[in-house]
Amino acid sequence: MSRVASSPIKLPSGVAISIDGSQLNVKGPKGSLDLDLHPSVSFDENDGEYLVKPDSDANLAMAGTFRALVNNMVTGVSEGFQKKLQLVGVGYRAQVQGDTLNLSLGFSHPVEYKAPEGVTIETTSQTEIVVSGCDKQKVGQVAAEIRAYRPPEPYKGKGVRYADERVVRKEAKKA
Repeated sequence: MSRVASSPIKLPSGVAISIDGSQLNVKGPKGSLDLDLHPSVSFDENDGEYLVKPDSDANLAMAGTFRALVNNMVTGVSEGFQKKLQLVGVGYRAQVQGDTLNLSLGFSHPVEYKAPEGVTIETTSQTEIVVSGCDKQKVGQVAAEIRAYRPPEPYKGKGVRYADERVVRKEAKKA
């Protein structure tokens, strides 16, 4: 069996998993998430721990994938996920009004980004943005979309970057 799929999923307190046919639902203090199970994967409970088992040896990778997806759902509804972004550049600012993020990124117009349902955007300062939610894929996608407005450029390092991102700087052209 796959090394990822063979490890059980342990549920923290306050998290419940329910299976209705091929629909898996995970509920916790931060929210609720749904997942459609693949037909080649089965989901078993054993003493409060859950195991993902493939129907045949040909589907080991699918079992590992679904085990990782369900584990991320359990982590998301219990602790949540967050991505931090930084704005680097003179005059680059961010502020939140309701569920809309207003960005000033050196364009001739302000950029407005509306947060999707299930994702919250906060600004701890004018140059720091925190994207959080219980769905890991949605949080990462929203952070990537915000970063895509002005990705960091290699000469001065200006732009929107992840908090832990290291921008490799290039040397300017010499005369």
